[in-house]
Amino acid sequence: MQKHFNTAGPNKPELHYELDPLARIDLASVLDLIAQQRYFVLHAPRQTGKTTCLLAMRDYLNSQNDYAALYINIEGAQAARNDVASAAQVLVGQLALQAKLLLGIESIEQQRTALLARGAFEAFTHALRLLSESLAKPMVLFIDEVDSLIGDTLISLLRQIRAGYTDRPKNFPQTIVLCGVRDVRDYRMTMADGEVITGGSAFNIKAESLRLGDFSRAEMTALYQQHTDATGQAFSTEALDLAWESTRGQPWLVNALAEQAVWKTKANLDRAISIDLTRMRDAREALIIRNDTHLDQLSDKLREPRVRAVIEPMLIGERSEAHEADEQYVLDLGLIRRDLKSKTTLPANSIYAEVLPRVLSRVAQNSLHPDDVHSSWRDASGRLNPRQFLLNFMDFWREHGEAMVRSVPYHEAAPHLVLMAYLQRVINGGGRIEREYAAGSGRLDLLLIYADQKMAIEVKVWRTGRKDPLIEGLQQMQRYLHRLDLNEGFLVIFDQRSDALLWQERMYVEAAQTTDGKSVVVLRM
Repeated sequence: MQKHFNTAGPNKPELHYELDPLARIDLASVLDLIAQQRYFVLHAPRQTGKTTCLLAMRDYLNSQNDYAALYINIEGAQAARNDVASAAQVLVGQLALQAKLLLGIESIEQQRTALLARGAFEAFTHALRLLSESLAKPMVLFIDEVDSLIGDTLISLLRQIRAGYTDRPKNFPQTIVLCGVRDVRDYRMTMADGEVITGGSAFNIKAESLRLGDFSRAEMTALYQQHTDATGQAFSTEALDLAWESTRGQPWLVNALAEQAVWKTKANLDRAISIDLTRMRDAREALIIRNDTHLDQLSDKLREPRVRAVIEPMLIGERSEAHEADEQYVLDLGLIRRDLKSKTTLPANSIYAEVLPRVLSRVAQNSLHPDDVHSSWRDASGRLNPRQFLLNFMDFWREHGEAMVRSVPYHEAAPHLVLMAYLQRVINGGGRIEREYAAGSGRLDLLLIYADQKMAIEVKVWRTGRKDPLIEGLQQMQRYLHRLDLNEGFLVIFDQRSDALLWQERMYVEAAQTTDGKSVVVLRM
């Protein structure tokens, strides 16, 4: 059977290409924490291989014969919401099932009714105590999907674990590892009575918080090499460069991009065909357009106020004034990365940089009528007419701008998102848009690529109380055009001042030049 790149669930070595999951964690630190009888957290963004690593650690510990290790997934209790009794049934049931299947212990299942009769706020504590006392070796318990619980059910779980902490290791698990997307410090639980409790206060016995990292460039290359070794199908150096820039090692993206390139693209099923830059770029675009569950889930996170406080200024080139804890939260979600050179936040990878504005402008893009997107931006030979392209947008903005701005969830970034929605809808697969985010610069750079043509667009906003951004924009455009080796660019300035002229009167076009003589068309809107 030929192996695939895994994009769903834990890895199975007989089915999937994989890296050694134990090499992805600091195993020595984990073993040291267990030896110290510590309780700790392992967290990472969704679909980064957490479950695969937990199962590998469980099997490793059991093979060493010093501990009895058990893994349970409690995601099934998510539906209980604040119903602690229903959640308790799932928790005890999962513990009973895994104890029987993996350790051959049936006492939890046999006494499940009696355990639940002790009350929903104590059942799991007594079940853990009973299981620990049934084992000849100290117990290590991995609890996965902890932060799928909310409110009363989550606080009950954390407090029941804490209740038995002093009885370890003979009468309670020696070590419990909580695993989820976030660190326990970021759990903010609103109880049924309205009380807000943080995870840190509910679970103050945590010793450490470990984060499962992304793949390195070398690890990504090694994973792809497994496919080459198995099939003979190679990846060019340029394709690997694009794969790294597109994913930055995010495990699901690394696997999904390769799976798209070598299995889901029929033309590439011939293993004699090398995956070159063009084929990898086509796979990248197909992955973005397909909008799989992993990418679609971003829309839920982007609605959270804490996430918006970090993402919105990044989209428009402003420095974030969000609290450090909120920035760390978004970092833990895997949506951003910190650029050490510029000391700013950027999208975690170029696929996310593409997907974020698409998700946020989805309503605006879908509401564009075919009549709004006419073809006069192409000349008789079908080539791009850049100037007409943006003049068409100016006409569209004059007629629909105010309504479109109201359809975008991020108000400060609305002009940028509407423009990007328009560009995306117009090129409609015939070209592509590359976005560059420059936090603190007050700008967003867009490069529209259509066939063999390139069109550089810089977007700035003139806000109340600030000076006209024209001069700064021309200086920035000069650097941008120089880097792209282009002689013409387009500077779009959205006038969002509260005391500006009427909507229609503030719109006009002017010609400008950079200090080195490059031509810039300035469109004020």
